[in-house]
Amino acid sequence: MASNYFVHVISYVDDNVYIGNGTEIWHFSHVQEGAWIGENCSIGHNVVIGKNVMIGDDCTIQNNVSIYEGITLEPEVYIGSGAVFTNSRIPRAKEDKGHQLDSPVTIHRGATVGANATIVCGYDIGEYAMIAAGAVVMSDVPAHALMAGIPAKQVGWVCDCGSVLHHYTCPKCGRQYKLVGSQLESVK
Repeated sequence: MASNYFVHVISYVDDNVYIGNGTEIWHFSHVQEGAWIGENCSIGHNVVIGKNVMIGDDCTIQNNVSIYEGITLEPEVYIGSGAVFTNSRIPRAKEDKGHQLDSPVTIHRGATVGANATIVCGYDIGEYAMIAAGAVVMSDVPAHALMAGIPAKQVGWVCDCGSVLHHYTCPKCGRQYKLVGSQLESVK
């Protein structure tokens, strides 16, 4: 089955790659063997999608980002320009590289990783969480958490729409949430 997608002429897509309908891959990007990219994604300038990486529908990956093997982006994830994903918890040039897949990362549905943020491998980013520009994530991030700083610490909560919550209510769309234990839940 043929897909209707766009790959800029100066980008490179290896064999054995799936690219969904409506996806656009821009200048100087490289999609490696075994990668799976969903529908309606935007892959910016100078992006590397590593071997066997899974990217869900409706994701945006801005310029100058490398998504390494072992990283999964669920649908509707936004990755800002220059965001960094580490691919080894024990980085040594001379050592065996086989350990790099021991620390996978999942960026869950609707989450945002801001420009120049760093995500250390082995930690997951929860649904609709927001990582501030320049933050360094060195722990798992709960759903809807707003994280900032070095190392990143939770500084608030965000709505599905991305607005910062005030007293567990979104000032933009009106959604209401409640805190149950340490998890934020939508009020039906």
